[in-house]
Amino acid sequence: MSSNSFNARSELAVDGERYEIYRLDAVPGSGRLPYSLKVLLENLLRNEDGRLVTADQVRAVGEWDPAAEASKEIQYTPARVLMQDFTGVPCVVDLVAMRDAMADLGGDPTKINPLIPGELVIDHSVIADVFDRPDAPRRNSELEFHRNKERYELLRWAQQSFADFLVVPPDTGICHQVNLEYLSRVVFTSERDGVKQAYPDTLVGTDSHTPMVNGLGVLGWGVGGIEAEAAMLGQPMSMLVPQVVGFKLTGELPEGTTATDLVLTVAELLRKTRVVGKFVDFFGPGVANVPLANRATLGNMSPEYGSTCAIFPIDAETLDYMRLTGRSEHQISLVEAYAKEQGIWHDPLHTPDYSQIVELDLSTVESSIAGPKRPQDRIPLRSASRAVRGLLAGEPQEVAVLAGGLDDAGDESFPASDPVAISTRIPRDEPPHEVGDSEGDGLDWPSDPASFILDGQQLTLDHGDIVIAAITSCTNTSNPSVMIGAGLLAKKAVELGLDRKPWVKTTLAPGSRVVTDYLDRAGLTPYLDKIGFGLVGYGCTTCIGNSGPLIPEVSDAVTEKDLNVSAVLSGNRNFEGRIHPEVKMNFLASPPLVIAYALAGSMHVDLLRDPLGTSAAGEPVFLKDIWPTTAEIKEVVGANLAAHMFTDGYADVYHGDENWRGMDVPEGDMFAWSNDSTYVRKPPYFEGMQREPAPVEDIVGARVLALLGDSVTTDHISPAGNIRASSPAGLYLQANGVARADFNSYGSRRGNHNVMIRGTFANIRLRNQLVPGTEGGFTRRSAGGPVETIFDASNTYLDAGTPLVVIAGTDYGSGSSRDWAAKGTMLLGVKAVIATSFERIHRSNLIGMGVLPLQFKDGDTAGTLGLTGFETYSVLGLAGADPLPREVTVRVADDDGSTRDIVTTLRIDTPAEEAYYAHGGILQYVLRQLLEN
Repeated sequence: MSSNSFNARSELAVDGERYEIYRLDAVPGSGRLPYSLKVLLENLLRNEDGRLVTADQVRAVGEWDPAAEASKEIQYTPARVLMQDFTGVPCVVDLVAMRDAMADLGGDPTKINPLIPGELVIDHSVIADVFDRPDAPRRNSELEFHRNKERYELLRWAQQSFADFLVVPPDTGICHQVNLEYLSRVVFTSERDGVKQAYPDTLVGTDSHTPMVNGLGVLGWGVGGIEAEAAMLGQPMSMLVPQVVGFKLTGELPEGTTATDLVLTVAELLRKTRVVGKFVDFFGPGVANVPLANRATLGNMSPEYGSTCAIFPIDAETLDYMRLTGRSEHQISLVEAYAKEQGIWHDPLHTPDYSQIVELDLSTVESSIAGPKRPQDRIPLRSASRAVRGLLAGEPQEVAVLAGGLDDAGDESFPASDPVAISTRIPRDEPPHEVGDSEGDGLDWPSDPASFILDGQQLTLDHGDIVIAAITSCTNTSNPSVMIGAGLLAKKAVELGLDRKPWVKTTLAPGSRVVTDYLDRAGLTPYLDKIGFGLVGYGCTTCIGNSGPLIPEVSDAVTEKDLNVSAVLSGNRNFEGRIHPEVKMNFLASPPLVIAYALAGSMHVDLLRDPLGTSAAGEPVFLKDIWPTTAEIKEVVGANLAAHMFTDGYADVYHGDENWRGMDVPEGDMFAWSNDSTYVRKPPYFEGMQREPAPVEDIVGARVLALLGDSVTTDHISPAGNIRASSPAGLYLQANGVARADFNSYGSRRGNHNVMIRGTFANIRLRNQLVPGTEGGFTRRSAGGPVETIFDASNTYLDAGTPLVVIAGTDYGSGSSRDWAAKGTMLLGVKAVIATSFERIHRSNLIGMGVLPLQFKDGDTAGTLGLTGFETYSVLGLAGADPLPREVTVRVADDDGSTRDIVTTLRIDTPAEEAYYAHGGILQYVLRQLLEN
C-alpha cells in the first residue's frame, strides 16, 4: 500500500468505471517537468512505501534541476517486462537455474516466479535460408522449428510453469512491432489491495530497441536480461534521475522523404549532441505533423544515438493509432481522460524545463542512407556513391562520410530535398556513371571484378556491388507509409520492365502479419514477388544477422577475389560482422530505397543521376520515374489499412502452429535439464553459492585478455550471427555431434553457456591490439608469445588462477542490450574492464555479473598512458571499503619490476549497484533477498 505522503491518491471516472489514480499536481513543481519525468514521478507516487521508494525520491523528481548532472537515486518499478527469444531464453534459463539454487539452499523454488507480467515474442530465430520462391516462408519456418525445438520446449515449459508469463509463438511478428500494435496499453490498469488503479503503461525490455513504444507515449527502454529478471522478480530498478533533452520539432517532411530519412538525420544529430544515458522528449508544433508510425521509428533508433529513451507525449495522433490498431473504445477514452487529467496531454505551446533543447525543422530532412558500419554515419543519398568510392579508395570513415555529404560536383546551390526534385535537376544528357570509373574525383578504388555464371548468364561482381537487399526490422516494417511506398515503387518498376540484379539476394520479412495483409489488399504483393521481394517469414532476419547464405555462385565470387561487397537493409543495426560474415559494408536505408538499390545492383550507382535499368521499351529508367508521391502513398494506405486487420491478426496471437501446439512439454516446478542438449544447459552462476556473500577483495596480479579500441560493440564482444566451423564454438558443436548445417547462430544458442563462452570476443571483425594486424577472437599472453584464441588463453589463465582485465576505448559496449556480452566476459575470468567510456546498458550488465567497470580519467587513454597490455595489473582500495570508493587506483607493473599507479573512476553509480557487486552479481543478490523473505 502506498504511503501517500503527498496526499496524491484520487479517483478518475471513465464511462461509468472508477479508477484510483495518483495525481501529479499533488507534487509542487510537477507542471514544469518533461513528459518522461512526469511518468517517473507518478511511478514513485504510486509505489511509495517508505522503504524502497521514499518521499525523498518523489521530491528528487519534483525538484528536478535540469542543469544538474544525474546524481539522485530513485527506484523505478515498471508495469511489465518485454522479451525477445534471443535474450528471453537466457532469462528463462537463469530463472530455472535460480529455482534449482533456491532448492539447494533450502528455500521454496516457487518463489522464483514473475511478480509482474512478462511477455516474450519469438522473433529472432527465423533465418532467410530460402528466398524468392513461393514456399520460402514455409520452408524457413520448418527449418527454424527443426533447429530451435529444444529452446521452444523450454519456453513452452516456462509458459505453463511460471505465472503471468506469456509467449508469442514463432512466425507471428517482431516483439517491438507486436508491442506497439497489440501489447501496449498506454494507460495500464490493475487491481491492488482490491482497488482498480489506472496509471501510465511502463516497461523494460531485453532488447535495446524497446524504446520503439515511446512513439505511443509509453515509457520503456532496453535493459540487460539479468536486470529484466530482477524486475520480474519484484526488484525495483535503481536509476539516477536523468537529464532530459528536449527535441523541438517544427515544419513538415518534404515531398519524397521518409521516416527512415528522418530517423537517420535525428540519429546523426543526437550522436553529436551526446545524449548517452539521457532521456529525449519530443515536443513543439511539429509533433502533430509526425504520424505515429514515424514516431515509433524515431523511438526505435534511440540506442543508435545513445539515449535511454526518446518519447513522444500522448495526443490525438496517439488515440487515432489506438483506434486504427483495434484497441477498445473504453481503453481509448481512458487514455484521453487520464492524460488530460494528469497534465501529460501534449500542449504544443508549452515548453517544459529541459536540460538542453535541440531543434529540427522537418523540412530540411533529405533522402539518406547510413553506413557502412555505424547507424549514426548518415550519408545524403545525393552523394552516397562518392562516399562509397572514398571508402573503397581507403579514405578514413569520417573523411568519406563527410565528403559524401557534398554533391559530387561540389554544387550545393540546389536545396537538399527529395529524390524527385533532385533527379529532375540533373540534365538527361549527362553520361551515366560506369562502375569502376573514378568520376574524375581522384578516387582510385581497387576495381577487381570476379566473373561467374549464374543461371546460364555470364556476370561480373566487383567491390561495392550489392549482394543483399533486405526489407526487414520492426524499425521500418511497422510503418505502413514506407511499406506501401516500397510496394508502389515495385509496381512501377515491374510495369516498366525492371528487375533486381541477379546477384542480389532479396528478402521481405515484416514485423507482423498485418503488413502482408495490407500489401495483399492493396494488390502490391505480386509486384514485390516479381522482383524478388517475396515473403521469407515474420521476424528480424537480416537485421539480427539471420540473412542466411548468399547465392552460392555469388558467395564463391566474393571469396575468390575477397571482394568488399555491400548489403542494404531497412534495419537499425549495421555493425561490423553483424549482417553477414562475407559482407563488409552494410547500409541502412528506407524500404523503397532498398528496392531501388536491388534494381541498381551496386553502391556505385548514383540513384539520383544514373538509370536503375532499362525499360522493356529500351529506355533508361531513373529513380524519379518510379518513386511514389506522398499523395499516392496516403491514398493507398487510407484505402487498405483498417482496424479489423489488427483485431483479426492478433485474435489468436498466442495460438501458434501445429509444431508449437504439438510439443510434448513435461509439467512440474523444476525443469529437467538434459546433458545432451547443445541449446539449453544449466548455467554455472550459482555453483558453490553460500547464503552470505564473501567480502569484496582487491584484484591482484591480473593480466590483459584483450586491448581494444573505440566503439567496440556488444556485437564485437558477443556476436549473434554465424558460427564458424573453425572457431572454438564451432569445434565444440562438432565435438558434440552437431553437423555444420545445424550450427544455427550464436543468438539462438544463448541458452548454452558452453557455446557462448567460446563465442565471447569471437567476432570476425574484432581487433585486439595485443595481436596487431589480426582480426577475430585472438590474443597473446606475452609480447613475443604465440597467437591463440581468446578462449584458449582464458582457460590457461583460469587454470593458473590468474585474474583478467579488458582494456578498451570510448563507448565500450554500445549496441544491443546483450547480457551475454557481460556473462561471457565474466565466465572467461575477467574481473574488471577499464575503458575510456561505457555504454549505459553494458556498464550495468557488467556490474550485474560481478565485473568491475573502471573508467579512465578525462584525457587518459591506454595510448596516452603508454599501456601495452602485457603488464600486470592490480586494482587496489576495494578490500574493506564501505562504501566502495569513487576513485580506484590501478597499479601497473612492467616486466622489469617497475610500477606506476593510474587513478580511475569506479563506475558503480548507485548504492543498489554496489550491493549487486558485493553479492557477486544481481542474480545472487535477488536470490539471497528471496531466501530471507
